[in-house]
Amino acid sequence: MADIYIRGGWIITVDKNRRVIRDGAIAVEGSRIVAVGKREKLDREYKEYSDIVIDASRKIVMPGFIDLHVHMAQAMIRGMAQYVKLIPWLKDYVWPLQGNYTKEDGKTSALLCMVEMLKSGTTTFLEAGLSGRYGMEGIAEALEQIGMRGILGRHVMDMPGYALEKSIIHPGLIETKENGMKEVLHMYQKWHGKHGRIFVWFAPRTPGAVTIETYREIVAKAKELKIGITMHLAEAKEDLEYFKKEFKMKPVEFCNYIGMLGSNVVLIHVVWVTDEEIKLLAKTGTHVAHNPSCNMKLGSGLTPVAKMLREGVNVGLGCDGGPSNDNYDMVEEMKIAALGQALVNGDPKAITAEQVIEMATINGAKAIGLSKEIGSIEVGKKADIILIDYWKPHLIPMLNPVTHIVYAAQGQDIDTVIVDGKIIMKNRKILTVNEEKILEEAEKRGHEVIERTGIEPIIHWPII
Repeated sequence: MADIYIRGGWIITVDKNRRVIRDGAIAVEGSRIVAVGKREKLDREYKEYSDIVIDASRKIVMPGFIDLHVHMAQAMIRGMAQYVKLIPWLKDYVWPLQGNYTKEDGKTSALLCMVEMLKSGTTTFLEAGLSGRYGMEGIAEALEQIGMRGILGRHVMDMPGYALEKSIIHPGLIETKENGMKEVLHMYQKWHGKHGRIFVWFAPRTPGAVTIETYREIVAKAKELKIGITMHLAEAKEDLEYFKKEFKMKPVEFCNYIGMLGSNVVLIHVVWVTDEEIKLLAKTGTHVAHNPSCNMKLGSGLTPVAKMLREGVNVGLGCDGGPSNDNYDMVEEMKIAALGQALVNGDPKAITAEQVIEMATINGAKAIGLSKEIGSIEVGKKADIILIDYWKPHLIPMLNPVTHIVYAAQGQDIDTVIVDGKIIMKNRKILTVNEEKILEEAEKRGHEVIERTGIEPIIHWPII
């Protein structure tokens, strides 16, 4: 007897033996997986005795994706910062737009982002930069309602600068250290661990916006609370100049100096690093979130992922934000990650489809400290499962489900999403929220934010 029995199709387990099961089946009781194996065997126990039986005969079944770097507040301003490099992208577009958000805008943008993530197979995410003005409480309520698994990272800062340019953060986003720390602690006490799905981390701003003393205070508090830290690092060349000028250190060396390396730390981007720094990341067990679409679009460079993996660094995958990607589709991100490493290394074998799927699943789970709970389809783990409809022209014939997922599939092929043993999306319809209402609200509020800031999207062709 099972609550949900998924029968048929291909199962990409990402278990310790990396089994791919043809004509497989999965049984779920409550929030956990209780059986995984061949359909012909499991049918005897579960086919006639389960509450819900899902026919997956034309599906690929695999663990839900874990997006290791997300900016939910940016979903509502996608398309608003094209053709510029990182610092003007932030200074002239993204920060002024976000600096004019209301708490209602923040919640709507988060809902829009989560709907998009679910519909392309993401079941867990790490949000890397919530400001007080976005309404963290409302965003946590939205996460609770929609049913995803998520980590809400809260910004902490005590200076207004970034890289070599001083005082460029928009006034609407400048906060005191006291307010940032206070909200992290409040949200931790109220939300951390709720339903086993909602977690709270520190997400300090980058050097230039945070003093060494505050970084060390964050490291100590995270250790005390046993929570994680995520921070952008070495994203653009300007970062290298800043670290050299201000600290006479390289970026990863600086993180080591302030104590911000280790198994509870996810560093984002990490594009401009040396071989020695990569070895230090591996030695300390520090995780990296790779965001190829963002890095390529902004012309920032590309994380040396193939080298990091060879050295033993745990690398996960992230979509980043609306204006820098411009979507939250992990299926697309996997393909771009694979192609990017082949290109920069001049080697089509630089990373394999298997490694990319690991980055999007079990590596992400390890990075957020949940590899014993999610990231693979195994007995005893949480039932965070997605079903991908492969009965499509671009996926037939189904000769190799692993490479098909990375090189041929699309986010819109995701048919069913299960999180924590609950069906959240079925036949591409989200069951926990009103998608149409969210789209209407986001369309309205997105235009209102643009009107308040007076910033227009960069459009080269005339709109008449």
